[in-house]
Amino acid sequence: MLTPVLEIGGTHVTAALVDTAEPALAHPAHRLALPAQGSADAILTGLAEAASRLTVADGAAWGVAVPGPFDYRRGVGLFEGVGKFDSLHGVDVGAELRTRLPVPPATLDFLNDADAFAIGEYAAGAARGHARAVCVTLGTGVGSAFLDHGVPVGSGPLVPPDGSAHLLAYGGKPLEDTVSRRGIRAAYTRAVAAGPGPVPDVRDIAALARAGDRSARIVLDHAFRALGEALAPWLCAFEATVLVVGGSIAGSWDLVEAPLRVGLAEGPDPRLAHRLPLRTSRRPAEAPLLGAAWWARRGADESGTRTGRWS
Repeated sequence: MLTPVLEIGGTHVTAALVDTAEPALAHPAHRLALPAQGSADAILTGLAEAASRLTVADGAAWGVAVPGPFDYRRGVGLFEGVGKFDSLHGVDVGAELRTRLPVPPATLDFLNDADAFAIGEYAAGAARGHARAVCVTLGTGVGSAFLDHGVPVGSGPLVPPDGSAHLLAYGGKPLEDTVSRRGIRAAYTRAVAAGPGPVPDVRDIAALARAGDRSARIVLDHAFRALGEALAPWLCAFEATVLVVGGSIAGSWDLVEAPLRVGLAEGPDPRLAHRLPLRTSRRPAEAPLLGAAWWARRGADESGTRTGRWS
């Protein structure tokens, strides 16, 4: 059975049909622009427009990957002051989609976009075969998911609060002040005492580092070592069997891996730096779609209600 999914990003929505038996996309995905700053009706209309591009069977179980803050159990937006989707604050997105989708769904399973990415990598990517996988995405921020046999763990003593690495601190400040597009660009600007004018993006700073720019290399080394130091205690506590790194910054893996391992060696078990497999995403574009479908299919195959299920 093909499972329909929506992946909601900051500026786009992607709709796809996933063959969960493979798992793989059954057809090319449909990606449409989404007015993140628009009205609730405009955003919901955009989601419905993307969904209408799919040919969906009656009674399908849908998977919907959406960034937080969001009440995944109730399907209600909690966005407020985060710069996107503020008009969905308090909106019952599940109820709205149920009336707007071209074919009424049997269920809607909402899950966090970072969790969807990780589950996709667990189902068909770099985390496949690993019982205790930790996946992080590096870009505008630090997304994360701690998976126990493919199921996100968001509470308890073995994971950070909500399973979220972006809530961790480094040097007394939020980790994202150091490890993020914003943090890396700001650090490079300070390092070279840059005046007014365009600030190089991370890919440009990476290119400068490869070309011998010492300041660029120091900035990147510091950022990824900080990531390793912040994650190390939790990777040990969770007894992770793999760390998968995705997101746009992972494209500079040749500059990420070595300082990341140095940071891991600063944790409670220095052997972690050499023992733990580090992998980059194998399905960076498809993973959130595959993960959303896997989660929806899992929910359809189980009885009862679980976190994220809306029916």
